[in-house]
Amino acid sequence: MLELTLSFFVVAAPAVVFAGVSKGGFGSGAAFVSASILALVVDPGIALAVMLPILMLMDVAALWSYWGKWNLRASIILILGALPGIIIGAALYARTDADVFRVIIGIISVAFVMWQVSVERGWVRVAAQSLPKWAGALAGLVAGFTSFVSHAGGPPAALYLLSLKPNKTEYQASTVLVFWIINVAKFLPYAFLGLFTVETGMANLVLAPFALLGVWLGVKAHHLMPERAFFLLTYVLLLGTGAKLIWDGLT
Repeated sequence: MLELTLSFFVVAAPAVVFAGVSKGGFGSGAAFVSASILALVVDPGIALAVMLPILMLMDVAALWSYWGKWNLRASIILILGALPGIIIGAALYARTDADVFRVIIGIISVAFVMWQVSVERGWVRVAAQSLPKWAGALAGLVAGFTSFVSHAGGPPAALYLLSLKPNKTEYQASTVLVFWIINVAKFLPYAFLGLFTVETGMANLVLAPFALLGVWLGVKAHHLMPERAFFLLTYVLLLGTGAKLIWDGLT
C-alpha cells in the first residue's frame, strides 16, 4: 500500500520533473528512470501505477507543442507493432521475469550508440541506410512490451526512429505521438490488474504540477539546443538508459 509521506514526495517530485524534461524535449528515452527511482521507496508495481497517469499527462502537454511535426508513417509502424506487445505484456505481467528483457534491450541500446559513434568517427565505413519497416514493427513490439512492464519503451523506439535520420523536432514529435498512444493503450490493462488505488490517484494529483513543469522545461530546452548537440544528448541518454536497464536486469 502506498503511504503518501513527505519522504515519498521528496523522492517523487524531482523524479517526475526529470521525466517531464525527457518527455518534453529529449525523446522520452530517460523518462522510465523516474519509475525506477520511485521503486527505491515503494513497491515496483505501485511505482508503475503512480507513473502511468503522470506520463499520460506529460504526453498530452507535449503533444500540443509538437502537433503535426512527426513522421506519421514511422509512428504508425511503431504503434501497430506496440499494440500486440502491450497485449503480451499484460498477459505475462504476473508471470514473466522482465529482467531478461531489460538486459537484452540495454545491450541493444548500448551497442546501437557504440555503432553510431563508430560510424560518425569514421572507424566503420558503411552506406547510410534506414531500418526496414519490419524492423520498425519489431521495435514497436519490444517497445510495447517493455513499456508495459517497466515504462522503458524508449530505447527500442529510438533505435528505429534514429535510423531514419530525422531532424530533432521530427524525432521528438514522433516519440511524443507514439508513446501517447502506447500509454493510453496501457491504461485499461493496468486497471484490470488492480494496479491503481485511491492512494496512487492522490499521488497523481499532487505530482501533476511537477509533471507539467518538467514538460515545459523540456520543450524550452528542445528549441534552444542546436540540432547536433540535441542528438549528442539523445545518444548520451540512450547510452545511460541502456546501462541502467542492464544494471536493473542483472541486479
